[in-house]
Amino acid sequence: MEKTLTKFEQRRARGFAIALLTLLSLPAFSSPAGNASAVEDNNFLYPEQRHEEIGELVAQFIQNSHYNRVPVDDKLSSRVLDDYIENLDRNRMYLLASDIEYFERYRFELDDIVKSKPLDPVYEIFEVYQTRVRERLSFALAQLETEPDFTVDIEYQFDRTEEPWALDTQELDAIWSRRVVNDALSLALENEPWEKIRAVLTKRYTGFIRRLDQVNNDDVFERFMNTFAHTVDPHSSYLSPRNADEYRIQMSLSYVGIGATLQTEDDFVKIVNIIRGGPADFDGELRRDDRITAVAQGFEEEFVDVIGWRLDDVVDLIRGPKKSVVRLQIIPANSVPGSPKQVISLVRGPVKLEEQAAKSKIVTVPHSGGERSIGIIEVPGFYRDYRALTSGDTNYTSVTKDVKRLIGELEDEGIDGLIIDMRGNGGGHLNEATALSGLFIDNGPIVQLRNSIDVSLHPIQRIDSPDPVARVAYNGPLAVLVDRFSASASEIFAGAIQDYSRGVIIGQQTFGKGTVQNLYSLDQYSRSNDGQRFGQLTLTIGKYYRITGASTQHRGVHPDIVLPSSIDTKLVGESARENALPWDTIETTRFKAGDPLTSMIESLVTRHTERSKDDPNFEYQLDRIRASKRIREQKTVSLDINARRATREGELTATLNRENNRRVAMGLERLESLDDFDDEEFPDIQLDQAAKIVADMAALRKVSSLTAQTAQMRP
Repeated sequence: MEKTLTKFEQRRARGFAIALLTLLSLPAFSSPAGNASAVEDNNFLYPEQRHEEIGELVAQFIQNSHYNRVPVDDKLSSRVLDDYIENLDRNRMYLLASDIEYFERYRFELDDIVKSKPLDPVYEIFEVYQTRVRERLSFALAQLETEPDFTVDIEYQFDRTEEPWALDTQELDAIWSRRVVNDALSLALENEPWEKIRAVLTKRYTGFIRRLDQVNNDDVFERFMNTFAHTVDPHSSYLSPRNADEYRIQMSLSYVGIGATLQTEDDFVKIVNIIRGGPADFDGELRRDDRITAVAQGFEEEFVDVIGWRLDDVVDLIRGPKKSVVRLQIIPANSVPGSPKQVISLVRGPVKLEEQAAKSKIVTVPHSGGERSIGIIEVPGFYRDYRALTSGDTNYTSVTKDVKRLIGELEDEGIDGLIIDMRGNGGGHLNEATALSGLFIDNGPIVQLRNSIDVSLHPIQRIDSPDPVARVAYNGPLAVLVDRFSASASEIFAGAIQDYSRGVIIGQQTFGKGTVQNLYSLDQYSRSNDGQRFGQLTLTIGKYYRITGASTQHRGVHPDIVLPSSIDTKLVGESARENALPWDTIETTRFKAGDPLTSMIESLVTRHTERSKDDPNFEYQLDRIRASKRIREQKTVSLDINARRATREGELTATLNRENNRRVAMGLERLESLDDFDDEEFPDIQLDQAAKIVADMAALRKVSSLTAQTAQMRP
């Protein structure tokens, strides 16, 4: 009996034929002996019917609900194609110039296929990429048949993001020959024998191929749709049903792990964020932008190389039973390939919510022959327990309530000034940002909100502090300490303090996230009744503006007094992200600011500059920043093992000398080696500088007060 094919079976067959013709037109590759099974492709990928429904939904949301009401048209399609190719091969290590030329046929079609047409071209592009990856990994495996010469004076360019696409496979072979030597050299620098190096790299490369073959239809679709959303702006995104579940788990903070947010970049899993109150936060050794190269369970098991792994597979390795130990082998942030790897041991555990709450302490600052007591309140996030609040619990958790209590405790102990430390604070609840501002500002607007670029659709909202607990709690000298990772609600607070001339902003230009997002569960919009899930869409729906009318978007908040930081603003922040919404302005809303702080800030800058000249910690910080900048600017490394060892030893010696110069200047004992260095003893240089500035503020305020009293007493 003849079988009638359904529409999607017909489409799948047609897609397979197209993909086959495409692959047949590509240069063939051969498998190295003994690795034939590693390069077999038994996983044909194709779009499913629900993918087309989801694409249509996402296109509708972007056109109708995004802040910019972005038209899904040929212009957007062109940008999506470029971003999708970059997402697949950002470092230009796999695809050929001929592939890129072939993909040009889809430049103005991606908008149409998302809205209403078959998604076959998306999968075809991925199939080409997948084929090229297998070619490269097959070539890499063949290179392992012969031990490389580690004494050849040649360079490997590990950063190819700005390079042209390779013209042919011979050019890629030359690039990958050096890539394989570099991978092997990185292990040889750890004094590993060649047989072990070959075994590790063989397992790494074949594992990469195996995981590539495990990619399923949803994976390809999510990757494309997430790129599609990111092309509109960097904070809009699509998550598949599986990753939507993972997102909810992380947001509930109910999982057991190390307390870090991860993402893949090139072949590495990178640390994106350290979650406050988690094991990694307590330990303090793991940093943003560190790259994980291997994972081991407990103290006895061997490391499993995870370079090239799927993100979810690495996450599964890192998670485990509560109180169990996981060891991570990492390449520290800003290190070039082949830099010494570090091993960090972490005890898995839940994220402790109480550790994410605001905390306070007092530091004593020598000043003018005496001492000043400076209160410090660390605000890690703008949290509020809405579930408790809506249930009528008057003791609900709130950052504003916590900070108000801490201010009272600090004033009871007697402080001369206060620092609100918002470094690393990525934001949180808008109501808490406005309420917290109300602890320092007496009445008036805090922020403005625009929900559409077309004001005729949604008038601009002026938001005041709505919280009855937010009465002015502190009138003394105030500074807000920020860095490049201070974002969103942190910027609303810092901007309000600056606009009202209520305090001084110290630190680094903030992140520049001045947008508002809404999360849509697409399952609610499904037209099918077959139980298949659609995932979720996060969409930018609004922008914040300061009461002056200036947006915090893209530019962030500029500090009144700049402190040096190792965070590179060219690499971190909204302005460093592709497709970020622009900075703009709206009308100023009515508000009454305090007296301008211009003359006081000038005086504070002068004092800070003079004091810093003789501060060993400050000079150490500058030297360390210069060293980090030199490393970041590198795009190549030598493939001569002796040169690499000399470079490594030079970096370690420079680090030790830098620390010993600081210690000698401080009257401390020199270190014999970096093994003797204790991170916990190292001062928080930015906080120390900020405390000295606030001590200056207290002194200036006292002088100003005395001058005013004298003027009043004159006849």
